[in-house]
Amino acid sequence: MRSQLRFVGVGGQGVILAGEILAAAKIKDGGYGVKASTYTSQVRGGPTKVDILLDEGEILFPYANEGEIEFMLATAQVSYDQFKEGVKKGGIIVVEPNLVKPSDEDREKWRIFEIPIITIAKEEVGNVITQSVVALAIALEMTEVLDQELVKEVMLSKVPPKVHESNIKAFDLGIQYAKKALAAS
Repeated sequence: MRSQLRFVGVGGQGVILAGEILAAAKIKDGGYGVKASTYTSQVRGGPTKVDILLDEGEILFPYANEGEIEFMLATAQVSYDQFKEGVKKGGIIVVEPNLVKPSDEDREKWRIFEIPIITIAKEEVGNVITQSVVALAIALEMTEVLDQELVKEVMLSKVPPKVHESNIKAFDLGIQYAKKALAAS
């Protein structure tokens, strides 16, 4: 079964790395994983999106089907506004509430969760760069697309050893916050 996820933000927030980790974990698990990134020429500060496709079978078309994405995580209003329509009705959207403000109509169309991803990374982990790992863990807990320990292992293989401890903390906090959000819904 194919899973389609989308992370959106602005250049420099790490959404592409989170997509790479998910795709690599699916391949390590024996399946197929593809990430397709889109970003503007501004790179840092411009709208960025990464679509992640995970499947047991070969992926012949490496892009998400608009209107069929089950999960999206957004850390920038401009990217949220530009890419939200790709999420299927009733799908999950996680937003950074300090930066993204969904409309009332959006809340009727999708299951929207507000989790302060950047604040968690900056204040609880102590390193804002770990926001991509917080986001990754939230996506895993909310979608259950892959084994969390496998993804954590792949994540640690992609970050320098000197930041392993902070990234493990970020991962664990992302899981905790996602569990709280789901329990409250």
